[in-house]
Amino acid sequence: MFKPQLSALSAALLLAGIAGQAHAEDLSQLWEGGKVGIDARYRYEHVDEDNSKNNANAQTLRTRITLQSGKWYGLSALVEGDNVSRIGSDNYNDTRNGQGQYSIVADPDGSEVNQALLRYDYSMGNVVVGRQRINLDNQRFVGGVAWRQNEQTYDGALTQFKPLDNLTLTYAYIDQVNTLFGPDDNRFTAAGNPANIDGHSHLMNAQYVFAPELTVTAYRYMLGLDNLANRTQSSTTNGLRLNGTVAGVTYAAEYASQSEYASNPKNIDADYYLVEAGYTFKDLNSLMLKGGYEVLEGDKDNSKGAFQTPLATKHMFQGWADIFLATPQGGVKDAYFGGSMPLLGGNVQSWYHDFRAEAGSSHYGDEFNVAYGRPLPWVKGLSALVKYADYNADDYAVDTQKLWVQLQYTY
Repeated sequence: MFKPQLSALSAALLLAGIAGQAHAEDLSQLWEGGKVGIDARYRYEHVDEDNSKNNANAQTLRTRITLQSGKWYGLSALVEGDNVSRIGSDNYNDTRNGQGQYSIVADPDGSEVNQALLRYDYSMGNVVVGRQRINLDNQRFVGGVAWRQNEQTYDGALTQFKPLDNLTLTYAYIDQVNTLFGPDDNRFTAAGNPANIDGHSHLMNAQYVFAPELTVTAYRYMLGLDNLANRTQSSTTNGLRLNGTVAGVTYAAEYASQSEYASNPKNIDADYYLVEAGYTFKDLNSLMLKGGYEVLEGDKDNSKGAFQTPLATKHMFQGWADIFLATPQGGVKDAYFGGSMPLLGGNVQSWYHDFRAEAGSSHYGDEFNVAYGRPLPWVKGLSALVKYADYNADDYAVDTQKLWVQLQYTY
């Protein structure tokens, strides 16, 4: 259920400075400058796991209506509603329908307020209060999981302050996370997939752009996740990220450390590392190649927790088969390579991942991903996507193949 929690203090922050504007603005700008957005996304998803589960075949339709107001003295509002509906049979486990004999396709039916917010923009930043989308940096630690039909959004307040042209300071307070498993809980809900995560989380992020060659981002994410996995995902993560482009080569280097927070019963002392580089060959039809090495530390003696990223857009990382949504106790080392290029009016991309344990010598498995997407020219706003993931298990999980066919219309 949507719980708007706009305190008098939050409202005051939003309205601060309006009275001091130098010229009068007509209140009618709020509706005259407004717009309506419509989005419909059909998806077929097939999951084949080498275990006792039946193959999943899911057809779902996500419809979204967005109402965006105009601005009045920097103040605006947005309301967005989503509905996810099954098409045809429910031969899949959506985590709420009780179809445990099938593989999981985590797109439960239901309608929900996806966003409902007030925003105030001023010369040095903005303040947003209410239910909102939050995507920080590359979404490795905080994101909206937009790949799934029910997006992950956040109830709270966020402010961005830009005291210098190249410096952005971001702070957010979150008291509820509306997960992709919503909108509702029932008797099939498990400790790891609540519809809403209660708690008190603080997100702090400082980014300075020195030049195209170097952007430096420092962050501290304090996640109090009271009803997720018995608090074992509550953590404090401190990190530093460097990225940029040098002589046509894009790069990223990142380090983070994680410890327990908010009454987490586990002791956590785990690190995160990333190095990545890519290059676009303009003379080869803009072929982009990229490789990287990402490490989420595990626990060698099984007494502490592994490095976790509970609020990340996880589908963007460690392969599209989503084998490592929760980091195994042994951690994960992911060596990956791939690329993309324009093709027949669209874009094709392919990736290879080699997964190994960080603590120990286990070779978890490897994965191959390929996708092709393009706009469909006969209808403006219509696009299509075909996507495939093939995970070959060695010492972790089971062989898994996933196929998606998607049509999306945006107006």
